[in-house]
Amino acid sequence: MSTTVDDDLWSAVGDPVRRTMIDLLLADGPGTATSLSQELPVTRQAVSKHLAVLDRVGLVHAAPAGRERRYHVDEAQLARAVAQLSSVGATWDARLRRIKRIAEAIERNRDNEGE
Repeated sequence: MSTTVDDDLWSAVGDPVRRTMIDLLLADGPGTATSLSQELPVTRQAVSKHLAVLDRVGLVHAAPAGRERRYHVDEAQLARAVAQLSSVGATWDARLRRIKRIAEAIERNRDNEGE
């Protein structure tokens, strides 16, 4: 599985506050900067800035809701992020298996030389 990694997307989800915001939106449904700020240890203004980052990479989208904007998670973009993470994980698993095989071969050679 070869998936191109979107650095902007991973930079956006690299922040723990933004990950928590995504979790809240998934669990509770659409929310505003005000409603999210009540659940987070940051100000409403900080929440708005975090939402702008998530919106820019397509993880959330907003719709007007009175004077505020109601945000929801774009599940297709989230699925794309999960696919990227799975691909990166599979690549690293394969690399680690190769390293383990090499280390085991070196150890066997060392053991055989000592006999």
